[in-house]
Amino acid sequence: MKKLFGLFLILFSSITLAQHHSGAIKLGYFNPGAAEGGFIIGYEGGHAVDRNLIIGWSIDWFNKNYTDQSLVSEFNQFDPTIGGELNELRAKTNLHSIPIMFNLTGKFPVAPRMNIYLYGAVGAEVLLIFYRNYENPNDDDFQGAFDFSWRLGAGFAYQLGHRSEFLVEATYHNSEPSWTYEVDDRLTGRKRTFERVYDMSGVMIRAGFRFFFR
Repeated sequence: MKKLFGLFLILFSSITLAQHHSGAIKLGYFNPGAAEGGFIIGYEGGHAVDRNLIIGWSIDWFNKNYTDQSLVSEFNQFDPTIGGELNELRAKTNLHSIPIMFNLTGKFPVAPRMNIYLYGAVGAEVLLIFYRNYENPNDDDFQGAFDFSWRLGAGFAYQLGHRSEFLVEATYHNSEPSWTYEVDDRLTGRKRTFERVYDMSGVMIRAGFRFFFR
């Protein structure tokens, strides 16, 4: 009996240890304030503290080509003699958002193969920005911007097998990276400073798969 009990403990420990680590791939739609919504993809790594608590990290990628209408308005006020079409060209932006975050996930079983989960995350938002040069709008310039970011979310998980589950979740993400640059005022001969704030706060809806491994 003791041998049988010992064998059971060994098997139970091996299963538990096999699922100490996890990896999740998530795909979905993100709608930040700074740009039109679009596709977002991410990877999340984790360590299972126990059956219902996971700590880990995540990285995501969101890309959008758009015209910054708030910047168009600033340019129009800066020099009203220039037509809006040129300022539309000057405000064209190619944005790459890469949030890198640490997260905590709590799972709450609601059925034998189903659970809901809540999670929170904090980290840094890295923006890679390709924008048009003010003096030569046909030329691209590059700038990086950073900011603190956080997110809160809730989701539903369905167990597919012993080491896999399907996920659906809704998340609110908050971050506002910014940077400043100067242009020459042709009317006064002075330099004028513009600040570009990228409101990356918004809701994302995603689905994906989580896998458990050693």
